[in-house]
Amino acid sequence: MNNKILWKPSKEYKENSRMYDFLSRISEKYNLPDNEYYTIHDWSIKNTTYFWAEIWDYCDVKYSKLYSEVIDDPKKMPGAKWFSGARLNFAENLLHRKDNHKAIIFRGETSVEQELTYAELYEQVRRASAALRKAGVQKNDHIAAFMPNMPETVIMMLAAASIGAAWSSTSPDFGIKGVSDRFSQIEPTIILAADGYYYKGKVFDSQGKLKGIIHNLPSVEKVVLVDYTGNANTDIIPNSVLWDDFVVATDEELIFEQLPFDHPLYIMFSSGTTGLPKSIVHSAGGTLLQHLKELILHSDISSDQTVFYYTTCGWMMWNWFISSLATGATLVLYDGNPFYPGPDALLKMADELNISFFGTSAKYIASLEAEGVKPKEISDFPYLKVIASTGSPLSDESFEFVYRDWKKDVQLSSIAGGTDIISCFMLGNPTLPVYKSEIQCKGFGMDIDCFDEQGNSLIDEQGELVCKTAFPSMPIYFWNDENNEKYMSTYFDTFHGIWRHGDFIVITKHGGIIMYGRSDATLNPQGVRIGTAEIYRVVDNMEEIMDSVVVGKKENSDEIVVLFVKLHEGFKLTDDLQKQIKINIRNGCSPRHVPEIIKTVPDIPHTFNGKKVEIAVKKIINGEEVMNKDALANPECLDFYKDVLNY
Repeated sequence: MNNKILWKPSKEYKENSRMYDFLSRISEKYNLPDNEYYTIHDWSIKNTTYFWAEIWDYCDVKYSKLYSEVIDDPKKMPGAKWFSGARLNFAENLLHRKDNHKAIIFRGETSVEQELTYAELYEQVRRASAALRKAGVQKNDHIAAFMPNMPETVIMMLAAASIGAAWSSTSPDFGIKGVSDRFSQIEPTIILAADGYYYKGKVFDSQGKLKGIIHNLPSVEKVVLVDYTGNANTDIIPNSVLWDDFVVATDEELIFEQLPFDHPLYIMFSSGTTGLPKSIVHSAGGTLLQHLKELILHSDISSDQTVFYYTTCGWMMWNWFISSLATGATLVLYDGNPFYPGPDALLKMADELNISFFGTSAKYIASLEAEGVKPKEISDFPYLKVIASTGSPLSDESFEFVYRDWKKDVQLSSIAGGTDIISCFMLGNPTLPVYKSEIQCKGFGMDIDCFDEQGNSLIDEQGELVCKTAFPSMPIYFWNDENNEKYMSTYFDTFHGIWRHGDFIVITKHGGIIMYGRSDATLNPQGVRIGTAEIYRVVDNMEEIMDSVVVGKKENSDEIVVLFVKLHEGFKLTDDLQKQIKINIRNGCSPRHVPEIIKTVPDIPHTFNGKKVEIAVKKIINGEEVMNKDALANPECLDFYKDVLNY
């Protein structure tokens, strides 16, 4: 392991954090030997009931009826019952502030800008909730959105949550089939949609796709159309009404329905690249409590901060980010290409708006470096405390880039979890150092481990990410999943009663975590399982290579490693370059990692969230069909892989 420390919190930074305050509180209250994070973390997973009760109190959950029991059985997975008897409302917890402090700053690629105070946000949610009730929406109904990341999306989500309707959203760059495959499963009664969106300075009309989506959704009774690009036309969208005509002035009070802890809040979808997307239902209480823990303690977000996460409404990071409203902070929403009109666009925005928490993807950070952008030449970012990264493993080079070319005194929080838990298994910590290549720590109360194939715990060795104790943000169920069959096969088919997440990791001796990619995309040459992230860490550092994907191809009874590379302009895959790639992989990984075949391709398939789609490529080169190509941002590139290995 690298063990190189890139950043340490100062005494002031550490002791001024909410995490330090909480650690000290627990240490004193329960007479623990010290207030170090892993002392308290160990206590948190051995004392599930006490820990989550403390999180409830410390994070000041708003409720009308207190729980009678925290959890019935921490080792019951799935099926543990959390906070029995409690009554609360998710939206109420995000809207408890009603003053003139800025709640939302919206920026788009163009001159479109908007700001809402907490008082104005509350008023808009009040009107939207009244409009939904007038339209007949009740608790347990489903509301869907085909929207950019803009204020109306947040307002409608909170309005739906105030009533107890479940919310699901996708971004407008999804195709008709991709959206239909998702929403047809949950049968929404109302859809919120924008007339279009902006990307790379161009306007894209969404109404043609929207009409096709509505055609496939007979459950939809009304479409609420937001005139974002100035082209909204209710005449071409059946049963549609403009936002301004739907959310009208009213005297009706905003009623927060008081609901059980496990009442459905969000319906999230898996990527859907290997079959129909799974409809993952998350509870209001579980989502709230987990997000509060991660935002207040691990991210140290408070009411005086400005918080940003580059995300679309089709990624779970949107849901996670929006929960920051519960802290009273100011949220910056952004719609568009992060590199428009130039690669420094978001950096200039971060400087202008005094952003203290800057959330993005590993791909964005790598792209900044590839473009030669040095953020420190734009600003010294005096307000920036945390840079958060997720979506894929953060490379060694990106760790170095942040501290060399962005800001030396910043907490780089690589975080990992996913749609399945709408939160994190491991993430940042303001009281711990940042080690190169590593996520800082296991999440509080998250009993994660690294298992070999026999279920033995591993330290400093690669294995499967598992979680051995229940946690509040586990899905309550999958929609239309008879007898929980899909749920059980997805997470519990390998280790009985233990959650297997599907990622390869290493847990280091000091508690850091290194990600090695999806275990369902594992390479298996000569029967030895290899994580793909190890290879990417090498090839992504080569100046000739813009992007890559590595997969296994079946050959007789074995599997060979195949590397596809997209080269930067001006480079060719010569024999010398192939030789150098193999040498670098051999030296940086092992002889088993060296690809038998290296091929150039015009593009690498990614999801809309920027994740490489290894499984789709693996299926194609092994003669299998890829389902639901609409889940990809660039599905057309898959055609090239069909014949590339004819040799």
